[in-house]
Amino acid sequence: MVDRMFVDFGRWLAGTSWSTGLHESFYMFNWLESTHVLTLMLSLGMLFIIDLRMVGLAFKNTPASQLASRLDMPMNIGFGIMIVTGILLFTAIPDRYTQSVWFRLKLILLVLAFINALVFRRHMNASVSTWDKDPVPPKRTRIAGATSLALWTLIVICGRFIAYDWYDCGKTENSDFINWAAGCTAEQMSP
Repeated sequence: MVDRMFVDFGRWLAGTSWSTGLHESFYMFNWLESTHVLTLMLSLGMLFIIDLRMVGLAFKNTPASQLASRLDMPMNIGFGIMIVTGILLFTAIPDRYTQSVWFRLKLILLVLAFINALVFRRHMNASVSTWDKDPVPPKRTRIAGATSLALWTLIVICGRFIAYDWYDCGKTENSDFINWAAGCTAEQMSP
């Protein structure tokens, strides 16, 4: 039911003049995509520096709280722009994205990364005074940092794979699982 609502929402949005205008614009989609990727580099670049410190692999002589506070603003600005451009990219081709295995997996990973970030931030704020200058943070902090690195790496990979149509609905070589994961409808799977 939720799957059907997601697909129907994508079809409805694709029929709007806003979506059509973004999709058919000669330059806008390319500018949005380029801005999305550039801000991804900014925000994830800052996040990876913080995560590498939290894992204990880099910047061991820099207090963790100092590193995080200095990189938070550019990271959050990058994430803000990335979210806006991501929503606009989705708006441009929603019917394609709602039935992309990679987009759906990316959304799930984004939710997991957000939850990890909330839990990690709460833990860090509560405990950083006990290990701030230690070259190797506590195990729980290292696990959260490594989880963040892994999730964001997978999010970037899924985002890149969205452009490929390996598992588009209607392909006869798709397994039933892939058709289900992509939200394919019965009319799309019939020859």
